[in-house]
Amino acid sequence: MSKRDRQTSSWLSGLLAVSFFSLSLAILRAADEPPPAKGPEGIWQGTLKIQGVLELLLVFKIGKEESGALKATLDSIDQGAKDIAVDEVRFEEGELTLTMKKIGASFTGKMNADAAEVVGKFKQGGQAFPLTIKRVDKEPDVARPQEPKRPLPYAEEEVTYKNSAAEITLAGTLTLPRAKGRVPAVVLVTGSGAQDRDESLLGHKPFLVLADHLTRRGIAVLRVDDRGVGGSTGSTSKSTTDDFVGDVLEGVSFLMHRPEIDPRQIGLIGHSEGGLVAPLAAVRSTDVAFIVLMAGTGVPGDEIVYRQGELIARATGESDAAIAANRKTQEQTFAVVKDESDPTKAEARLREILTEALAAGVAKDDADGEALKGKIEAQVQMVISPWFRYFLSYDPRVALAKVTCPVLVLNGEKDLQVDPRQNLPEIEKALKAGGNQQYIVKEFPGLNHLFQTCQTGSPAEYAKIDETIAPVVLETIADWIIERNQAGK
Repeated sequence: MSKRDRQTSSWLSGLLAVSFFSLSLAILRAADEPPPAKGPEGIWQGTLKIQGVLELLLVFKIGKEESGALKATLDSIDQGAKDIAVDEVRFEEGELTLTMKKIGASFTGKMNADAAEVVGKFKQGGQAFPLTIKRVDKEPDVARPQEPKRPLPYAEEEVTYKNSAAEITLAGTLTLPRAKGRVPAVVLVTGSGAQDRDESLLGHKPFLVLADHLTRRGIAVLRVDDRGVGGSTGSTSKSTTDDFVGDVLEGVSFLMHRPEIDPRQIGLIGHSEGGLVAPLAAVRSTDVAFIVLMAGTGVPGDEIVYRQGELIARATGESDAAIAANRKTQEQTFAVVKDESDPTKAEARLREILTEALAAGVAKDDADGEALKGKIEAQVQMVISPWFRYFLSYDPRVALAKVTCPVLVLNGEKDLQVDPRQNLPEIEKALKAGGNQQYIVKEFPGLNHLFQTCQTGSPAEYAKIDETIAPVVLETIADWIIERNQAGK
């Protein structure tokens, strides 16, 4: 029988939550320390605030070559990106300029009189953001206590296999329990965008933590780099959700040929967009024994984006007027994407819509219009991509109604990206309509889109939270898979 378990105790926060607990964002010099050097050499730290939605902790490390020329690297602490090359370092008359060609970014600012801070702007993708960096003694120590530490109590193997139909190679990591006999297994399916096998995001590695927990409980786990990421070939941006189904089923096939794994007990765990891919894969192949949907969607993509935009805007204090204006721009943009088949005409119309919508907000920091042009171009290319066109119109309820295998549906109460109030009822309705009687729908109080315990649901919270995935979620998934495995024997 189906059952719906909606927990309703106190909540902490939701979607795209980025709650940094007590992480110090600026480690200042003690008052009794000697004055700093007047040059830029040293460690500089600052917090980049992006449109009130996201905060990124950046650290520049500046030194000198043997020749005396300045050199530097950039760490984006919250994204887990270390030693990004700084191609050019210039310091003239108190002005510091750092250029990072690999990520298409630069920082230019003026150093203050005591050489303790540099106030300037960080530019990337045609956009400019205020950034102040301050001289610090050491890099911040970001705690991620759930990430596994070696030695590991299970086997870990680097693997590759092909999706011949797509002419690509997929690379990943297979973790295997040290157990006698064959064990159940899962393929982890990442969310939207080009993700690595750990689904690394803002300093967290959710799939690494999930794989570690499940493998310790006796479940083999295959986690894989998306197309064009890490060891995998191909392109994520030129692919669609439907294309990813083939990649996932190749992963299932790979596991079925492993002697350590029970071929009758191979399932999928999909997070966010992965929650769209998993039902499609289960419908297309009876080799999929079960699926777990973590913040999966139950309505078409345009409805997801509309609700997401409103919830995040309200969480960041936007006015009703601003929210209504954003909704109007989204509706105009999506209408072009859906109705205009000529790419040239679609791009031209989109540029008109976005120029009108974005000009007022960008003009303050963009006298020559370059930032506005860059921002508009980035938006245009995103919405006309094959992936976004597919996502916008795809209705997941069609596939959900055809899923016959057991399904575990999970969502965080404070998820602002995939609102549980919008999606859980529709997922359950579709499963029920299809006659599936082996599903559980569970909403966790106080958890966000990443299933972290949070406070507000703002995207700015993700990286600030030490927790990567709430333990109750890890246990719920493991217990359910083990129960299914035992029932199948």
